[in-house]
Amino acid sequence: MSTDQGTSTPLNQGVTRRGFLTGAGSAAGALVLPTQAGAQEAQTSQSLVRTRSDRFSRLFDRLPPFAEATARVQGALNDMGAPGGLMDARDPLAEGPIRLITNPELSPGNRDSAGHTAGVTFLGQFLDHDMTFDASSPLGIPTAPERSPNSRTPRFDLDSVYGGGPTVSPQLYDPADRVKFLVEHGGLFEDLPRNVSGKAAVADPRNDENLIIAGLQCAFLLFHNRVIDDLRAQRGASFDDRQLFDAARRIVTWHYQWIIVHEFLPSIVGSSVVNAILTRGPDFYRSRLGDQESIPIEFQIAYRFGHSLIRPSYRANLAGDLGGPFFGFIFDPSGEGQPDPPDLRGGARAPRRFIGWQTFFNFGGDQAANVRPNKVIDTKISTPLFHLPLGAIASGAPPISLPQRNLLRHLTWSVPSGQAIAQALRIRPLTATQLSELAQFGVGFERSTPLWYYILKEAEVAGGSQLTGVGARLVAEVFLSLLMLDEDAYLSQRRWRPLLPSRVAGTFTMVDLLTYARVDPGSRQQ
Repeated sequence: MSTDQGTSTPLNQGVTRRGFLTGAGSAAGALVLPTQAGAQEAQTSQSLVRTRSDRFSRLFDRLPPFAEATARVQGALNDMGAPGGLMDARDPLAEGPIRLITNPELSPGNRDSAGHTAGVTFLGQFLDHDMTFDASSPLGIPTAPERSPNSRTPRFDLDSVYGGGPTVSPQLYDPADRVKFLVEHGGLFEDLPRNVSGKAAVADPRNDENLIIAGLQCAFLLFHNRVIDDLRAQRGASFDDRQLFDAARRIVTWHYQWIIVHEFLPSIVGSSVVNAILTRGPDFYRSRLGDQESIPIEFQIAYRFGHSLIRPSYRANLAGDLGGPFFGFIFDPSGEGQPDPPDLRGGARAPRRFIGWQTFFNFGGDQAANVRPNKVIDTKISTPLFHLPLGAIASGAPPISLPQRNLLRHLTWSVPSGQAIAQALRIRPLTATQLSELAQFGVGFERSTPLWYYILKEAEVAGGSQLTGVGARLVAEVFLSLLMLDEDAYLSQRRWRPLLPSRVAGTFTMVDLLTYARVDPGSRQQ
């Protein structure tokens, strides 16, 4: 993955790592600890009350829906997203999970990316779970976004990891050390804390949907715990547990936000788009929503582009399955109800169910040969996603085809067409000829296209390596606007730079995070 370092110099100037960890550096760059227990928590709580929005919003309220919510339109959307239909990559699942990785030519309709590693997919999923959770709006039934609760704070504040903190969410924290997360074992390596039925104790249940996202959640738990250890080593008993927890959360959150701005966003929309917004500000988010942080429904649809990145199968680790690698489909119906299913669904514990991160991120050196790519951004979706286990659906209700669910969501929110939003953003729309495959559904989708499909098609036409046009603008502006509006985000400290250990001084990447958390391949035999 690329790291956008072009914007780091004007935005941030470094202080010493010791100064950062202890609060002894310059006021602009260092983490200033609360002067009394709870001061930081109280300040943060007041900020959230003043600025947060627990409802979804709409960016383009003057644009009509892409289509009327009729039975005919709903049927056309279901046909578009049906198993074996237009969007199905038709992966030959009978070849098995190993051959679909080692012989990608077996699935010519589902191309590998040349620019992204497989971990980008799940980092993107983790980010989504940190800012948006809609568990109540009905599929296919028009619903006002303003009446639909967003169960996550519309900030990159890791509430999906921290929950309400040790007092409000004690089940997430170690009873023997309340400022550290509870991390359990039971496989060969770390696992989420689970009850006897396998249900994980997590602030957001979606972070146990699959084995990779559960492993990423574990990495953040261990990341926080190591920051606690470092702070204690630096300061001993000179501040109380509340101050210690607040300081650690700030350190973890700021490094995480840095990864969003300087690694994740440039990899999916390009550094030039990120730099332009950081330099001159967003073009449309603040003009429509003002200073109110909220998740627009157009973004909620657009961000589902990440479903196109998902591979049908993955190598979870190199040596966890009786000394050999553990390969599995992302979802496999045959795994339903099994204590150690053959696929990579979450909700289970077994010795082989852990992640070897050298498959998902490029650690360089002799580990570089182990990394695998994700899929390109296009209109073809990996076949296992047309048969989701109900446990991977927040509502627990069908349909089980993820593309059908995404498309029906357009009717729920009365989303404008991709063409209409392109015109509103002064971007040249795709033509009906470029979308001619949609004419078969007989409802005019080639001229007024569901936004999710439109964004995937934009990227496909451009080669599939990144979002472009409407997709790039929606994703980048909302991401960066949420960070710019958050007075507790690292962007509010213009001189701050990452100061935890990293391969390149003054920056911080996912590889650095996993290394610091000691879940990297160099810290254990995987």
